[in-house]
Amino acid sequence: MVLGIDLGSRNVKIAMDGEQGWEFYRFDTIEFYRTYGHRVGENLRIDFDKLHIPPCAKVVSTGYGRLTIQVEGATAIPEIKAHVLGAAFQTGCENFTLMDLGGQDTKVVKVVQGKMIDFQTNDKCAASSGRFLENMAQVLGISLDELGKHDQDPVELSSTCAVFGESELIGKIIEGVPVSRLAAGVNQAIVNRVKPMLRQLISDPVIFTGGVAFNPAIKEIVQRELKVQVLVPKEPQFNGAMGCCIFGKVS
Repeated sequence: MVLGIDLGSRNVKIAMDGEQGWEFYRFDTIEFYRTYGHRVGENLRIDFDKLHIPPCAKVVSTGYGRLTIQVEGATAIPEIKAHVLGAAFQTGCENFTLMDLGGQDTKVVKVVQGKMIDFQTNDKCAASSGRFLENMAQVLGISLDELGKHDQDPVELSSTCAVFGESELIGKIIEGVPVSRLAAGVNQAIVNRVKPMLRQLISDPVIFTGGVAFNPAIKEIVQRELKVQVLVPKEPQFNGAMGCCIFGKVS
């Protein structure tokens, strides 16, 4: 059995490809480190017994914390490699552009014949990430599910900063702009920020992964504006952890 672990900024995702099929586990990142892991020298030792996860023959890790936290006994692989492997496995595609929108960063990768040929990342600002959507939904007083329903007639939100974006949104609320247009504006703002990266590396289809992939409005806007098919795999949030498993099975 191979276990893949994706140490994300907001959540730790674990995937296992065992005899009974795929199993998935997700934990808040801070709570995971506090409860299930501790440092031993330069490594992170994970208490899999406390997690109630059976022993695995091989452990492969990746993710936001990969460069600073080495999981004891695990093989570490680059985050982009894990996500490309996961996307190719989940969709069966060999030629695609990967758009991964996570909790605090954005990755766009061009893949040809299963190989990464170019990529861009944005991990300096949360304005095109899940954290931005969470903050904006809170300001609007709606759920993330409700936010993801709106892509028509978006209000223009010009701020490129997640913090100042909240102030701009509050200003639009004061002006009396309907919530549907405000929500659409938030989704449009995410697309506007990732679109320059996509345009440089665009191909058809675009495979959309990460927690933000649960937002159908963003998928619809990308399809409409870039004239490409956007595929959301069955497990977009576990894509990196699944890619670790795929690497572990063939390495």
